[in-house]
Amino acid sequence: MDDRGLSLDKVTIALGATQLLSLTRHVPPGEVLTVMGPSGSGKSTLLAYIGGFLDPAFTATGRVMAGPVEITRLPAEDRHVGILFQDPLLFPHMSVAGNLIFALPAHVADRKERRRRAERALERVGLAGLGERDPDTLSGGQKARVALARVLLSEPRMLLLDEPFSRLDADLRQQMRELVFSRARESGLPALLVTHDEADAQAAGGDVARIGE
Repeated sequence: MDDRGLSLDKVTIALGATQLLSLTRHVPPGEVLTVMGPSGSGKSTLLAYIGGFLDPAFTATGRVMAGPVEITRLPAEDRHVGILFQDPLLFPHMSVAGNLIFALPAHVADRKERRRRAERALERVGLAGLGERDPDTLSGGQKARVALARVLLSEPRMLLLDEPFSRLDADLRQQMRELVFSRARESGLPALLVTHDEADAQAAGGDVARIGE
């Protein structure tokens, strides 16, 4: 088993008496598993189960492993799961740099080092020098890049991608696909993408699990 891989071991999710999905897969570090299905098939619910915030209306069983660690036994705050949603969800009362610094783990305690890491993260997503900007002044594509930088700075065990490209226009969508998947590879992070867009699956280039069909 990969030390940093993601494994879904007989993960089953149901709503009442209706089983939505049953999935066993392994995602090696730096690779992407795409879960495809129509609305209501349980795609986002799967991410909620992995992240530790499943709505109590659903029931779920099965193990989720991050390398040797069974994260389904841990509270959400200890799972170290990085999530990108359809919306960037930046904090409006913080600067761009403030959003990034907020995500840094507590062990990075030195203020100058925290600032340096935030600035470096912006450079790596093509936004060098924008740390003092108000998030509301950014374009949709820039906000998506800040959201990605923030997730990566949190030192996650994995990336969960909840249709993060769906609200971008076609050109930006392709740019963000390339950026997200390349950064996952570079960081050695397993990623799980849920989508209904075949182009997302093609860009991810990994295993595809189809549910609800």
